Amino acid sequence: MKLNPIRFLFPLVFLQCLALFFLAPSFGEDKQPLVYTIQVDDMVTSGTAKNIQRGLGVAEKEQADAVVILLNTPGGLVTATLKIIQDMSASNLPVITYVNPQGAIAASAGTFILLNGDIAAMSPGTTCGAAMPVTMSGPGDAPAAADQKTINFLAGHMKSIAAERGRPADLAERFVTENLVLSNSEALEKKVVDLNAADLTELLREVHGKTVRTGAGDRELNTLGARVEALPLNAHERLIHHVSNPTLAMILLMIGIYGLIIGFYSPGFFLPEVLGSIGLILGLYGLGLFQGNLAAGLLILLGVGLLVAELFTPTYGILGVGGLTSIILGILFFPTEPLMPPAWFSAFKAAAIGVGIAGALFVAVVVLGLARLRRFKPVHGAVEFTQARAVVMQKLDPEGLVKLKGEIWQAVSKDGHTIEAGEKVRVYERQGITLVVGYPEGDEHGKTKQ
Repeated sequence: MKLNPIRFLFPLVFLQCLALFFLAPSFGEDKQPLVYTIQVDDMVTSGTAKNIQRGLGVAEKEQADAVVILLNTPGGLVTATLKIIQDMSASNLPVITYVNPQGAIAASAGTFILLNGDIAAMSPGTTCGAAMPVTMSGPGDAPAAADQKTINFLAGHMKSIAAERGRPADLAERFVTENLVLSNSEALEKKVVDLNAADLTELLREVHGKTVRTGAGDRELNTLGARVEALPLNAHERLIHHVSNPTLAMILLMIGIYGLIIGFYSPGFFLPEVLGSIGLILGLYGLGLFQGNLAAGLLILLGVGLLVAELFTPTYGILGVGGLTSIILGILFFPTEPLMPPAWFSAFKAAAIGVGIAGALFVAVVVLGLARLRRFKPVHGAVEFTQARAVVMQKLDPEGLVKLKGEIWQAVSKDGHTIEAGEKVRVYERQGITLVVGYPEGDEHGKTKQ
């Protein structure tokens, strides 16, 4: 009996459709929420700003439900801080700022970022505030308050950020004008932050369902049970983070300058030139990432010029000491970043002194080397080859050629004697490009009167 394959086809198709119906995911089922975290640890730099800018872009592209910026910073660069605030304000996603872990701080630049969050939160045992702008003082003094113009500008900006986010503007202004510091409980009581949370899990649970205003309009937070993805600094951002630190930028700059000076003074080794070029490029790049003092920059250039002059016009350290003094003063007063933490200024002064000590050792080596050279007799001029031995290459009759230290010289025999090729002679003096030669005293070998 012949089987009809069509009879078996219909049941097979029916079973496949039934399996797809039960196994396929429901279109009405909610997907798991996604939250990205960005860590702002240590100093706020241009690398930090680039990391936050990239993180917000990635979060929007992946249609995340929120971004949490984890803060633990004593302060940082003004330009980077303002760039971060701009990117946060323009984001279409809810941005939550959170001072974490317990014991962390959001001081100075960190306070600006904290207050600009759609939702601001703090962990127990954390603090915020102390945002009064400061400036570098004398080498032995503590950092001083910045000029009134800078204080007024940053106080007004802090007040504007707080007012935009519905936080007490007058209190926010005092962070700058009075260096106000608040604990997490005080900040919550005064409505500077919206809530306290022990950890990220609690934070996401507490903010779930809240409505915030973003660049794309009002948005309800969906963060309960969210999958959390961290967005750390990538290699490029990490490089910028380190180079834009004024301390490292200045050290790289001086490594570059010292390396090139050594390389130009003692060419042929190439390592000082290579390291110096790399250090100089990275240092100059770093200098462009933070605010600087033009007069201090000119002091650094003057100091470099004096060091170069010391090498080529030896003054036994007078120009070198002046150059080092100028460089140290220039380094000390070059950064004009008002939101840097006070402790950083002390570390920066120590780094400047370290650069000065390294430069002093360099100058000392150069001066001692030059002094040692001064003790040697001259090796150029009329007496350059006096008492040296040469070999006659072409018979001196009385003129001819001799070979001295691998070089062929014109020569004339002393007293007009004829000297055959191959004879060894003594050099008595040099007259222009001609050597006056003869047999050593007491050696009458081969002498014939012309």
